[in-house]
Amino acid sequence: MKAEAARSAAIWAVPMALAAALTALYWNVVPHLVEQWWQEEDYNHGFLILPLALYFVWNDRERLRTLSVRPNALGVGLLVFGLLMLVLGVVGAELFLQRSSLIVVLAGLVWLILGTAWLRALAFPIAFLFFLVPLPAIVMNAIAFPLQLFAAQTATFCLQAGGIPVLREGNVITLADTTLEVAEACSGIRSLQALLALGAVYGYFTQKATWKRWALLLVSIPIAIAANAFRVSGTGFLAHYFGSEMAQGFYHSFAGWIVFLVAFLMLLACGSILSRLPDRLSRSGLGTETRS
Repeated sequence: MKAEAARSAAIWAVPMALAAALTALYWNVVPHLVEQWWQEEDYNHGFLILPLALYFVWNDRERLRTLSVRPNALGVGLLVFGLLMLVLGVVGAELFLQRSSLIVVLAGLVWLILGTAWLRALAFPIAFLFFLVPLPAIVMNAIAFPLQLFAAQTATFCLQAGGIPVLREGNVITLADTTLEVAEACSGIRSLQALLALGAVYGYFTQKATWKRWALLLVSIPIAIAANAFRVSGTGFLAHYFGSEMAQGFYHSFAGWIVFLVAFLMLLACGSILSRLPDRLSRSGLGTETRS
């Protein structure tokens, strides 16, 4: 009995020690991340990501039980890499490195303690955690401004095609009675992030083939960009025919929700098309291979 108690205590001691070490390392990192989720509406989705990732693991529990535990020393390299990211992030005051290092460290621990099979099985839930981490400001700005210009260009084209005189200077659209600025908040980057996360979740639950999951994730990018561009175009039409107040406040926000819903329906349609395709083509390209 004493031997069994000692063995049980040793089994629990390892995860508890790892949890304590991670808590000590990221004591100042995680609370500030959660605070940003709470304060900035662009990142409110962070509160949903971790529960979803845990659900993915729980949903796959039957397969995980069949995997054998085979520790792999290669996990040390990934673990050290993650810790170096943390050190560089602290020294350089780079929040993205600090926060994303936790995910890399978790992957390294899984590889080191449980083995390669477990790392492969948990690859999607672990990678999904990157949606928790806001992108660096320099990356956000590099992405947002081209999206602003594209939305302004598309809106200008649509308005001119509709017979409305319009002048565009950069991301500023001038109509006869009002001026619209495609600001960073209207770049569509918020809907892009949200649709990417939805695409990942939708692909996980509806597609078995890995390439189909990736296809859904990738197709969500042009869908989100196009949807936002046409939302800006619609705002221009409303402002021209009904006044500038229609381009602001409730109507502006409501239009954003409607367009995002349309974008999600387009994503569902793409998923439906992918579901009709074979999961894997044969080498000849004329038949399919079935999986049990």
